[in-house]
Amino acid sequence: MTTKIPLQDNIIVEKTFQFSVKILKFSPTLQDLKQFVLANQLLRSGMSIGANTREAQSAESKADFIHKFKIAAKEADETEYWLLLANEIVKDRLIQ
Repeated sequence: MTTKIPLQDNIIVEKTFQFSVKILKFSPTLQDLKQFVLANQLLRSGMSIGANTREAQSAESKADFIHKFKIAAKEADETEYWLLLANEIVKDRLIQ
């Protein structure tokens, strides 16, 4: 099921929204493993991607649009780092 984002008909906005939903659904797994800091960091950076992408849609100028997308890209890089850490934590717990 795809959630339509109000006032938007943009595949990037929709994909980043769906990514945020997946991050929200994964976070309890980390919390159950007592990885609260990791869960919090992942939530913050992962959801920021969609928020900044959405915000870019209302940019005041081309430069503002580019700036907001660059922030989203930086958050995506940070999120990848947290996901790599989370993968190691979850994998280690499954092996034990």
